[in-house]
Amino acid sequence: MNDNKSIFNQREALDYLVKTLANETKQYRNLTIPADQDDKRQLLRGLMNVRAPGPIDLEFLAVQDRLLQKEVRDKGVVTVSQIPTVNEDLINSGAVRIPLGDKLSLWQGDITRLAVDAIVNAANSQLLGCFVPGHNCIDNVIHSAAGIQLREACDALITAQNMPEPTGAAKITSAYNLPSKHVIHTVGPIVQDGLTPGLEQDLANCYRACLEIAVANQVRSLAFCCISTGVFRFPNEVAAAIAIATVMAFLAAHEEKFDRIIFNVFLDRDVAIYQKLLDSQLIDG
Repeated sequence: MNDNKSIFNQREALDYLVKTLANETKQYRNLTIPADQDDKRQLLRGLMNVRAPGPIDLEFLAVQDRLLQKEVRDKGVVTVSQIPTVNEDLINSGAVRIPLGDKLSLWQGDITRLAVDAIVNAANSQLLGCFVPGHNCIDNVIHSAAGIQLREACDALITAQNMPEPTGAAKITSAYNLPSKHVIHTVGPIVQDGLTPGLEQDLANCYRACLEIAVANQVRSLAFCCISTGVFRFPNEVAAAIAIATVMAFLAAHEEKFDRIIFNVFLDRDVAIYQKLLDSQLIDG
């Protein structure tokens, strides 16, 4: 297949996906579809974001999957072997090797590029992803890249338990069109009137629950996002300290269960926070 044909097919697929989702509900049937491909792609993401759980034609899923998997390839998949461990970073900087440093990494980038056994999603209590079109929260980003099957899978979990997901618990699903094998969903605490010991314990419970469900499902490589530090307003410095302390304590007792645990950060601010905490806490430990 030549390049022109590939481009034409991708455009055709995008048209089909947008029109199919728009025609699902009366509200969007007369929606003006933009001619620009980037605008049309944003519209598709928005329609995916607002779509309620429910069955859809298998042809739609096949076309959606081809589009999303191509986008993953275009962004560039990152494997565990491409990410240095904490020990490797320390050796490169002239520092000494440290306990557990061969199992831990700090990596800045898009979590939907990681080819690991599981990535962690900071979810809401309905586990259905973010319904705000194009919102840049991690929940929206992961669901948008995974495809509408992820919302279906999460809806099945909530339906089965017949209650919202409690704070500090975790559930696991397939990752569908992501390069990871699984997504682990956890509901972090929401900070409204300042931190309390209970909120700090809730966040520690999130990390512990994710690690426990990872072990139960033979997940050997796991990437954590910065749980609760976005719209849930948990202070970044305290959240990072809780994340590192909880992961290190669990890893010390279950070291043989993991090949790598990655602290995935996106903001430069969080890189600096994690780097400082890892350097001081690990070396002192």
